[in-house]
Amino acid sequence: MHNWLAQTSLAADQPLHRADAARCGPASRLAAAVGGWVVAAALILGAGCASAPPGQDAVRTPTRADTVHDSTPIGAQIAELAAQHPGQSGFQLIRFGREAFTARIALADMAVRTLDVQYFLWDSDATGRRLADRLLRAADRGVRVRVLVDDVNMKGRDVALATLDAHPNVEIRLFNPFASRSSHLLGFLTDFDRVNHRMHNKLMVMDNAVAIVGGRNMADTYFEVDPTSNFRDLDVAAVGPIVRDLSGLFDRFWNGTWAVPIAALVDRPYTQDDLRALVARMRQAIANDSYPHPLDQDAGAMRTNVLAIARRAVWATSRVVFDDPASIQDASLRVMNKLLVQRASLLQREVYVEAAYFIPRDRGVALLASLVQRGVKVRVLTNSLASNDVIAAFAGYAGRREAVLRAGVELYELRPEPGPVRKRLLGTGGRSGLHTKAIVFDRKDVFIGSFNLDPRSSSINTEAGLYIESPALAEQVIAHMNTGVDLDNCYRVHLDGDGRMHWTTEDDGVQVRLNTDPMSTWSQRMKARFIRLLPIESQL
Repeated sequence: MHNWLAQTSLAADQPLHRADAARCGPASRLAAAVGGWVVAAALILGAGCASAPPGQDAVRTPTRADTVHDSTPIGAQIAELAAQHPGQSGFQLIRFGREAFTARIALADMAVRTLDVQYFLWDSDATGRRLADRLLRAADRGVRVRVLVDDVNMKGRDVALATLDAHPNVEIRLFNPFASRSSHLLGFLTDFDRVNHRMHNKLMVMDNAVAIVGGRNMADTYFEVDPTSNFRDLDVAAVGPIVRDLSGLFDRFWNGTWAVPIAALVDRPYTQDDLRALVARMRQAIANDSYPHPLDQDAGAMRTNVLAIARRAVWATSRVVFDDPASIQDASLRVMNKLLVQRASLLQREVYVEAAYFIPRDRGVALLASLVQRGVKVRVLTNSLASNDVIAAFAGYAGRREAVLRAGVELYELRPEPGPVRKRLLGTGGRSGLHTKAIVFDRKDVFIGSFNLDPRSSSINTEAGLYIESPALAEQVIAHMNTGVDLDNCYRVHLDGDGRMHWTTEDDGVQVRLNTDPMSTWSQRMKARFIRLLPIESQL
């Protein structure tokens, strides 16, 4: 989670590129979310400097992306299209969850040579099972499948992962695995400085010809599947030369020492018999699921129209921006902060931000104030207390909210239950949360990726995204962002003359004023206030 605001604010009272990785300090937001006692214990026990993850002696064969990206029928046709736009790549926004998952399924179904998949979180729910099944079916066709997942959410799933890894065309690696395979909490307490660093990237690449980058993890709540709660998020599909750069990003993580083969973390080899049994159980669970979208129909239509979709893409110059895993031990290698801060310094008119977590520290607030003072409009949409999925992150934001308003920022918070125009926001029922990480600079260029505006993205996790120089794409992103700040879908946060905050929203066209965090409970507010007292802001 990173962004130029958090990255300028990332180390508010320290040198810009001094990472929290370089010191032993407070517990992470992940640990903080588990409970205050974890925070206290981590502070008491401390930790050594970042150590190497387990499994370093494992035999691993370096592999790289397929270099003949134009050897497949689709790859060849995309290469012909790209030749018409020298020096540029093609981009298409993926706004809603249903189409976002359909696109991933379509890529898995169309793959001929390779599939490279990299996620921070992959749930074993209806959505997670379906993508895993499509990857296995691709592997059965002879497609090489590489899957890299962060270990922080994988507790208790080693056997399943190692069994899938038994497929001759599938290899699974975990990023920065915990030494204790039964207790991540123990890892936070005894090896905090290492396991605090997570891989927050989200990427899928097919045949080194088509890629999807953005904010979505692999779980029901990101794809309009959960009947009770879904995220507003944003991805971008890419074709053209930028895909080769994205494959290079994947290879850098895949072949690095922080990516450990799952086979090195289990106590025995898993066999084809184990795999057949697991696949049978998984496919039975899929058959029993009541999936809300006609996935085969949607994916079939997308496969049929993939070239028409590519022709409608916005073609532009772009670059991949990511924090190398080596930056965990050498903060000078972090590049996202440099790029986004430099771009912010050139702003002339306006900047639009949509970020799940927004925690500008002192330098970040000073930057916001300086932008406003020289006439730059700054608009931010982030989560409200009621829509935020991590109360510790909200606590960090709440401690900076008044200062942000005094700086002159237009500040909006997502409503957890938007009004009648819900379909413009999510297209589904249930509660809403914000998970987007996007910035538009002066209506000229765009950043879309995994980077939030918080210290954790700035200096602790690895992040990745696309920086795209395109006024046309910028206008599309702004149109999407405008639905989020429609007062039917959000709260505008105001500061009264006496320094008190209030929130305005609309119900059926009638403006409503609220004087405390909307739709929150007394318990939520007390928890947030308590967390604000803990010395953990650098970890949020």
